[in-house]
Amino acid sequence: MQRLALFDLDNTLIDRLGAFRRWAAEFASDRALSEHDLAWMIELDNDGALPMDQFFQAVRDRFGLSEPADVLWARYRGRLPFLVECRPEVLAGLAALRDAGWIVGIVTNGMKDNQTGKIVRSGLADVVTAWAISGAEGFKKPDPRLFGVVARRCGANLDDGGWMTGDSPEADIAGGRAVGLSTIWIDRGLNTIPSTAPDRVVTDVVTGIEFLIEDEPAPDSRLAGDV
Repeated sequence: MQRLALFDLDNTLIDRLGAFRRWAAEFASDRALSEHDLAWMIELDNDGALPMDQFFQAVRDRFGLSEPADVLWARYRGRLPFLVECRPEVLAGLAALRDAGWIVGIVTNGMKDNQTGKIVRSGLADVVTAWAISGAEGFKKPDPRLFGVVARRCGANLDDGGWMTGDSPEADIAGGRAVGLSTIWIDRGLNTIPSTAPDRVVTDVVTGIEFLIEDEPAPDSRLAGDV
């Protein structure tokens, strides 16, 4: 099996939820909104499950804002990359993974400007080979075509196998398995169980990276703690 390691972006390599909460706090402060209003926005976002066009239409309606929803959304996309953080140990882990001979890529759903900004400003662009963003390509995970795009940009072939790591049971685990990749699921404690069993379960992406570096796993690896 080739050493191809693909990773999800939001809430896998970076803390999207933390960045969103920082944005929401800034937005609430700038608009003189209450703590209750702030809590409402965080709940409405539902950890990124609600499409952002719907989110900003609801925000506009609730607070009687004059700006159109698409303008609010564009401002959000311009700001969020400045609020995203990638932990130093994640960046170091990815660099070590490449030094160990792995090809490293990012496959993410989202708008091109927002996701590209996150990848570049977080430092991830310096430690991965390539990335594919659904908003740029016109299809989103779990569509096999998005996995194919990033594999080709990495100079790899999905037919030769590899690994996909992410937090979404459907987009990352089922999607990765559907294109022939072994999978590592980031269990964030949200009581969501993948219907497609991952090959490895971790609670932190650093542990997943270390597993790939240290164990050089075969496609059917099943270690203690796996599903």
